[in-house]
Amino acid sequence: MEGATRIEVDDLSRPQVQGLLADHIAEMRATSPPESVHALDLDGLSAPSVTVWTMWEGSTVLGCAALKELSPSEGEIKSMRTSSAARGRGVAGRMLAHLMEEARTRGYRRLSLETGAEEFFAPARRLYARHGFTECAPFAEYDPDPLSVFMTREL
Repeated sequence: MEGATRIEVDDLSRPQVQGLLADHIAEMRATSPPESVHALDLDGLSAPSVTVWTMWEGSTVLGCAALKELSPSEGEIKSMRTSSAARGRGVAGRMLAHLMEEARTRGYRRLSLETGAEEFFAPARRLYARHGFTECAPFAEYDPDPLSVFMTREL
């Protein structure tokens, strides 16, 4: 997959990307109650503090991920999503590695994230743990939520 794919900064204007993100929001809303859904919509992902990357194979979007700047030394991972057709191909791991490298390049010392506590999110929690993330207290503007797991790692 390495040679046939590319990761690029995305402006969220392409229908394939909008569809992938709409699926992400819909799945988050179907899985968690509204007060526990922290996924950003297109407006949130278009904020100046957020950069979105997408992974492509030809004209097919395989996944996306975003990096939100919380401070000059800390970032937050947002909107990690792999298309259903690309699951099991290592897309999420490559996107996560890309975000971690970008965070280091920006000079961040810490990278954090929020994900769900439900069984549905167990694969995501395992992915983050494999990349050195550990559970932590709520950060930034998050409040404690029994349906959220907060994770962080030093860079």
